[in-house]
Amino acid sequence: MYLVETKAQIKRLKLEKSIENYFLSQFENQDFIYTNNAGLITACVKVNKLSNGRSREKTRTQAFKVYEVFKGLIKDLQIEAEDAEHIELFAEGLGLSAYSFHKYLAKSPDTKWKKASTSNKKANLKEVNTIVEATNWARDLVNEPVSYLTAEQLAKDVKAKCSEVGIKTEILKKAKIESLKMGGLLAVNKGSIDPPTFSILEWKPANAVNKKPIVLVGKGIVYDTGGLSLKPTAGSMDIMKCDMGGAAAMAGTIYGAAKLKLPLHIITLLPSTDNRPGGKAYAPGDVITMFDKTTVEILNTDAEGRMVLADALAYANKYKPELVIDAATLTGAAMRAVGKYASVMMGNANQKEMDEMTDASDYTFDRVIQFPFWEEYLEEMKSPIADLKNLGGAEAGMITAGKFLEHFTKYPYIHLDIAGPAYHRSRDNYRGQGGSGAGVRLLIEFLKRRV
Repeated sequence: MYLVETKAQIKRLKLEKSIENYFLSQFENQDFIYTNNAGLITACVKVNKLSNGRSREKTRTQAFKVYEVFKGLIKDLQIEAEDAEHIELFAEGLGLSAYSFHKYLAKSPDTKWKKASTSNKKANLKEVNTIVEATNWARDLVNEPVSYLTAEQLAKDVKAKCSEVGIKTEILKKAKIESLKMGGLLAVNKGSIDPPTFSILEWKPANAVNKKPIVLVGKGIVYDTGGLSLKPTAGSMDIMKCDMGGAAAMAGTIYGAAKLKLPLHIITLLPSTDNRPGGKAYAPGDVITMFDKTTVEILNTDAEGRMVLADALAYANKYKPELVIDAATLTGAAMRAVGKYASVMMGNANQKEMDEMTDASDYTFDRVIQFPFWEEYLEEMKSPIADLKNLGGAEAGMITAGKFLEHFTKYPYIHLDIAGPAYHRSRDNYRGQGGSGAGVRLLIEFLKRRV
């Protein structure tokens, strides 16, 4: 497989004359050309000069097209290009395209696909493979139904995976969560028959360049009925296994960072439960005392993600972090604002850090859009009978939710609402169907640049 930008590059490949002539004759009209000589496939893919995020994305999407044609034909693919970055991007697109969640199928999908390689020593396919693995693991977690992936099982699976790469893991169970008085997490869990968990993951290499840790927090609602504020069953509740997409993203991120041996001290916090309308479920009108003693009036039990995240963000203060980042499938407002094409970003971190996140999102095309974070939005979250309420007005719900969360953290903060891109009902190019792994490639790139 040759990735070329110009006809001149085709001529430098030293192909058989008949194949070279064929590729040259088709180059202007087709992006993807190949010959099959007794099972030996030679292919040429036209790629753009890499100048921005969109040109890089074109290489990934070209890989998806190639995968769709070749997945049942070949086991191995050798990728060659003059620019090593093209090879890395193409391999990334292939690896993400090849993902499928078939654990519960009687018969696995019919594909011969095994691996991609290159002779270009400048191309770092080992790193690409790690990023793909981390993203695809996050997709696995999101795609698991709650019949398997309870809060306890999520904690077990995360611990098992992260221990492979030297991440220290501590799982707080219900008794410990009660002793810490994490009122938000416990309130959401009251309607469930399964106990909550609070997972603490730490990657602290000896050569860490940051004196204070970066703390990642992920919403781990393994299934969300909406609680007593019940969601519609049709078109809404059926995909709510994806409501732990933030926890999956943060678990995938710290796993990828550790496997890449990034010299950064990173702590990841995953508060987890399901949200059900059981006999003891918390109710609209309740007042909950949170981990940091803030009182919250409950107006809607379906605004549960912010309740569990708030306890985790307050807990993160004990680490005195240099930066706190959370990720959550938090609001329908974010999805309605920007659709599946981006996550909504906001926060009080300095603009340089916000710009760094935006730049990382442009490079990975795991895009973010920065929204305002003005103090006026917090006014909508104030309650006449408690310190805060858990629901704002009808407008700008993604921002009022972010301002609610900001109250609980005392350190520079970036909030990522990944509700739009985290889950796709139908196949979306190399991002696939179901869990997309949104946030993993973005945050690994952000952390790499921070090094």
